[in-house]
This record gives sequence, C-alpha cells and structure tokens, in this order.
Amino acid sequence: MTDQHTPPGPAPDGDDPPESTTTVIVAALANLGIAAAKAVAGVLSGSSAMLSEAAHSVADTVTEVMLLTALRRSDRPADDDHPLGYGPERYIWALLAAVATFVGGAVFAVYDGIHTLTHGEDPGDPLVSYLVLAAAFLLEAFSLRTGLRQVRAEAARIDATPRHYLRVTPDTAVKAVVMEDSAALAGLLLAAAGLLGTQLSGSPVYDGVASILIGVLLVYVAWALGRSNARLLIGRPLPPDLRDAIREEILTVPHIVRVLELTTLIQGPREILIAAKVDFRDASSAAQVEWACEEAEQQLRELLPSIRRVYLDPTPGVAPRP
Repeated sequence: MTDQHTPPGPAPDGDDPPESTTTVIVAALANLGIAAAKAVAGVLSGSSAMLSEAAHSVADTVTEVMLLTALRRSDRPADDDHPLGYGPERYIWALLAAVATFVGGAVFAVYDGIHTLTHGEDPGDPLVSYLVLAAAFLLEAFSLRTGLRQVRAEAARIDATPRHYLRVTPDTAVKAVVMEDSAALAGLLLAAAGLLGTQLSGSPVYDGVASILIGVLLVYVAWALGRSNARLLIGRPLPPDLRDAIREEILTVPHIVRVLELTTLIQGPREILIAAKVDFRDASSAAQVEWACEEAEQQLRELLPSIRRVYLDPTPGVAPRP
C-alpha cells in the first residue's frame, strides 16, 4: 500500500538502511574540515560572519556525532530492561543535537554579530575568506546531494514527494542532515554577502548583520528539529488514513466483528506498535480467537512491514440496541 501520507517503511531486516549512516558520516567529515578552514579565515580576515560560520560548522559536526550515536544505540535489540527496544533513544540524541545547534551556533553567531555592530571590527584581507567560502560551498553541496539522494529514494519507495517525506519521516537523522546542509549553504551565501558589503563600503555593519542573520537561520533549524524530535519522544501515531487502513485490515480477519479501540505508535523510523481492543464473534472458540490474532498480525505486517509489534485484546463489544 502506498499513500501520500504513508510514513517510510523498514528495510527487509528491520534495521536502519546503511544509507542513513553514510549520509551522516559524509556530513560530519565535510563539516569538520570546513569548520577548521572557516576559523582560520575568520581570524585572518577579522570577519564576524566567517567566525559565525565556523561556529555553525562546529555545531553541525557535534550534531552529526550525536546522530551517529543515536543510530548506533537505537539499533540495539530489545531486552528484559527495555522490552520494547531502544528505538526512541535516537530521538533523545537528536533532540540534544538540536540544542547543540542552537547553543553552539546560533547564540555565538548572534552575539558576535551584535558585538561587531556595537564595537566595529578591523577587516583584514578577505581573499582567504572567499576561497574558504567557495570550497565550503562545494563540500556542503556534496553532503547535501548525498542526503537528498537518500530522501528521493525513500520517498519513491513509499510513493511520496521528497518534501512530504521530509515533513513526516521519523528518520530524524537524515532530516537533520538535509536541513543543516541546506542552512549551511544559505549561511555561506549570507557570509559572502556580508564580507563583500564590508569590503565595498568599508563598514562592518554588513558583516555584523550577516552574522546575526546566520544566527537567526540556525535558531529556525534548531527549533524545527527540536519540535520534530519532541513530538516523536512524546509519542506520534500513524496518520489517520493509515489508521483507517489498519482498522479495515483487522476486520477482514474471520471471527473479528469490531475494532473497539485502536492505538498506533511510531517507536522509530522502522518500528511501529499496534494495540487494539477487538470484539470477536460470541460463538468463536478459544482456538479460533488465537488463530485470528495470529492471522491479524501476519496481515498487518504484510500491509505495512514497519509494524514490529501487534497486541490484540479480546474485549466484549457493546450490546446492540433492540
């Protein structure tokens, strides 16, 4: 089943696809090298926008390290202490990554921009900064291309648009990389504009404003990622159309006459829990009820392979009115 509201399904073995890890590693390596180059260029040129961009890249590198930790820790199998698995742990680390983006990048960028506007700056040779910005743009574009390639592939697999996939996907690692790389490219253009404005006018105002705008951009990215991960930590259900499809699928199983209550929970990018109170035919035997529960679980997993756990509770229905 495919639908424009369908969340991404799992890999056949239920694990994260290797593309997610590759996407994050490529982004981390790119940002690590970019951060060092920007810091050197910022010191040599005296540009607050370049220093803000260096802080931006450092924050992105820390974010990707946290995302790699999230991917590794959340893939651990369920055990006695965590019977439902470790899937939600990825959202804790991803939420911390959003905080790192805010504190490590946005706060520094806004502060440095305000400091430049109030105290001025001594601009140096901007040539190094321009060269670093050009190299950083190419590296960030390559990293973004890797992330978008995965997004397009995953979106095509569920017959959705890439934009819709990014909006609803519970794979926050890929979402974070794409958003941060997009923000990085925009930040590089802002830094270049600020640097050029200061060079042509001799006024540090352009550089300071560019630094503040970079900070505002990072605030938005941190807010969007934090909000997305917070919703998944609190508990996000499947979209209404999928819930209706699951309800209808359960009702196709013999001996089941009514679904009284249905609960769905996204536990991870490839982990969905289904729990339902189900009314069985009064004449059904215990063996038939057991068979129907197993059949319902099998049909649901065929409908949506992301479903990892199904719990059906035989519950008496409300007596029909005379």
